[in-house]
Amino acid sequence: MREIVDGVFEISLGYVHAHLVVTDSGVVLVDTGLPGRSAEFGKGLQEIRRKIGDVTAILLTHWHPDHVGGLAELRRRSGATVVAHRLDAPSIEGAPPPALTPLQRFIGRFMKPAEAAPVDEMLTADGAISVPGFTAVHTPGHTAGHVSYLLDRAGGVLFAGDAAAGGRTVRRSPGMMTQDRAESDQSLRRLAALDFEVVVFGHGKAVVEGAADKFRALAG
Repeated sequence: MREIVDGVFEISLGYVHAHLVVTDSGVVLVDTGLPGRSAEFGKGLQEIRRKIGDVTAILLTHWHPDHVGGLAELRRRSGATVVAHRLDAPSIEGAPPPALTPLQRFIGRFMKPAEAAPVDEMLTADGAISVPGFTAVHTPGHTAGHVSYLLDRAGGVLFAGDAAAGGRTVRRSPGMMTQDRAESDQSLRRLAALDFEVVVFGHGKAVVEGAADKFRALAG
């Protein structure tokens, strides 16, 4: 686990990242990683002298199992409020998922499915949510209900989920894992219109300065 900016920590869970945010009212999780890896949140929280019971909210970017794999257990242990977009909520709560890409069907043969869990707050529009300091931005494309979250801290911290990917530069999310490429590109343009200094991703290295400019360069 590493601290990206003050009070924002990134946990690497195999090939995917999740994030812990320390706030005045408790700890907020953004995504919950792969199935079977929820114990690592306990270890990460212990590193910062917190515990699972301190988690008050879990913000989900989208329904894919590598992002909601630990949700059910973490919600049971913490009692946290779960936030997700209404378009992805049915899949999180156990409904059959929408049509998968061929690559997703192949990966699904080897990945343990995520346990269903209820969504407490279903987002229907952009704007402030019940968790102070966070704003939701609907960024469909990767999934229909993909949401990015903007935290009012350190010049703006964007939790991009899989709306984009990190690395040496900001990249489009792989087309083989994206439900609608045209919508995904439109979502990138929406994010490029925002102001933020830092961006963290579900996959790839965080950008800790000038992040919005990198989105503008990508969106063209």
